[in-house]
Amino acid sequence: MSQSERDKTMMMRALALAAQGRYTTTPNPNVGCVIAQGDEVVGEGFHIAPGGPHAEVHALKAAGARAQGATAYVTLEPCSHYGRTPPCCDALIAANVSRVVCAMQDPNPKVAGRGIARLQEAGIEVVVGVMLEQAKALNLGFIKRMQTKMPYVQLKLAGSLDGRTALANGQSKWITGEPARADVQAFRAQASAILSTSATVLADNPSLNIRNGQLPADILDTYPQPSLRQPTRVILDKDNKTSPDAAVYQLEGDVIRVVDTPSNQVWPDNVQEWVMPGASLSAILRALAEHDIDKIWVEAGARLAAQLLTESLVDELIVYQAPMLLGGDSRPLVALDGMQRMDDAPRFQFNQVKVIGDDVRLTAMLSEHAVTTQEY
Repeated sequence: MSQSERDKTMMMRALALAAQGRYTTTPNPNVGCVIAQGDEVVGEGFHIAPGGPHAEVHALKAAGARAQGATAYVTLEPCSHYGRTPPCCDALIAANVSRVVCAMQDPNPKVAGRGIARLQEAGIEVVVGVMLEQAKALNLGFIKRMQTKMPYVQLKLAGSLDGRTALANGQSKWITGEPARADVQAFRAQASAILSTSATVLADNPSLNIRNGQLPADILDTYPQPSLRQPTRVILDKDNKTSPDAAVYQLEGDVIRVVDTPSNQVWPDNVQEWVMPGASLSAILRALAEHDIDKIWVEAGARLAAQLLTESLVDELIVYQAPMLLGGDSRPLVALDGMQRMDDAPRFQFNQVKVIGDDVRLTAMLSEHAVTTQEY
């Protein structure tokens, strides 16, 4: 095996390891590490949760003395600063590795090339850019928050073949089947926050949480603990229309209500009230990013979906389509009204089409994010 082939093979393994942290690492990035002596893997690991050891530390511990003279394959530049854990580049230097292959430079300004420089100053050969696009795809939220101070927004939509979400009388359960609903649970589990509105809370009384019983079996096999991290639920309720007894407020996990004026009701201890009179959607999203929320999963009605799209705040569309037709008088998927030119239509680039049970999941991204989705 040539060195370039070995680098790609080992980095593919490191990426697969990094992907195992998708449900637990936020607001930290997903990172995997492989320590290899030639073609032999002598240690590997991935970052599991904030405050815990980073991927390099797990891999070095597994490798022990065999890390000396080895090559470390890391999906993200090793950190060079003290946070809740010591710098990983120092651990690699202390282990006397001879070479470090990074998929990408860290977009965090606290790192941003400093880890690479420190490794090189210690006489370690550093290669950057192996399987770069695949590494980016694992951390789209983290990268966007670091580079733009805005979260990565995934807009989930579910409808019929003719783009409808409910009959004219409001009946909508269930358009998609159980496998598609389990797939939604997996996406929710990877999000930092789930965003919805008072209209959705009043109409459907949703929980907007992760329900372990509906998660795909492969996730439950990887994460056997009683419950995964619950994403923060964010409810846009500017006119204080919802009440504390709604299901979304009664379940464990943090909830943020964004309102124009303070409520005079008593809310559960897990509910925060953000008073942001007249705040725009972009201002709300920026405030969420300032609170380390980097990936937002949106489940709401046609109006919020249209507003997010009109204001160019959506990075990715996740559309579930059921093989049925609901007719012209049924409710639309998105309330995008009044466009006069084709140039006004929000455009995305398909990057995956997947059959989920009897339904189809379409994934479309803005062109700057569009990468080939890799299944782990």
